[in-house]
Amino acid sequence: MLALSHVDSFYDRSHILHDVSLDVPDGQVTAVLGRNGTGKTTLLKTLMGLTDRMDGQIRLGDQEIGREPTFRRARAGIAYVPQGREIIPDFTIRENILMGSFARADGKREIPPLVAELFPYLMNNLDRNGGVLSGGQQQQLAIARALAANPRIILLDEPNEGIQPSIVEEIEQVIIRLNREIGLTVILVEQNVSFARNAAHRFAMMEKGRIVAAGEISELTDAMVHRHMAV
Repeated sequence: MLALSHVDSFYDRSHILHDVSLDVPDGQVTAVLGRNGTGKTTLLKTLMGLTDRMDGQIRLGDQEIGREPTFRRARAGIAYVPQGREIIPDFTIRENILMGSFARADGKREIPPLVAELFPYLMNNLDRNGGVLSGGQQQQLAIARALAANPRIILLDEPNEGIQPSIVEEIEQVIIRLNREIGLTVILVEQNVSFARNAAHRFAMMEKGRIVAAGEISELTDAMVHRHMAV
């Protein structure tokens, strides 16, 4: 479904991604792994058109999107849940979710029934401000906002970071369910190798802005993890 070919990406004069090529199969979870500072977040931002400059190609199906603005990529079906969630604290839960619907290609402005099914707490508290929610609840809200865009692909940047342990497993199960039951294609940036092995079909290991290994998740060995992720 999604393919990067010889992609270089920049912030001003800083060259972050180097000759990145990656295929993301339709209907699968692809885990992007690596130490902090290796370019994982920049990879997701490059897919969304949020870096200063990009060379190379990004294709979504038959469409070349590497030169499209961010809003067109969103309307083409890519939703992004950023690291830190970036919800608007003074907006209500309802308003935060509905923000995602502005990326819908069909123009509908609604909270999807799936959000009510996955996150009943949010639906029971739609008039609460997002800023008063816990970290785990804000992550639920960020995922709900992404789902309101009716995406084909969802990009998740370390979705369990800074979340209380009691909600981590719940978030993980939601991500697996979105893929296995709903059929969403997922690109998951993750430090938790055990979760990646449980959730993902494929992996890509990053080091210094390059993909140094990729393949089926069964090919992700402990030796590879130690070499590229151990501190």
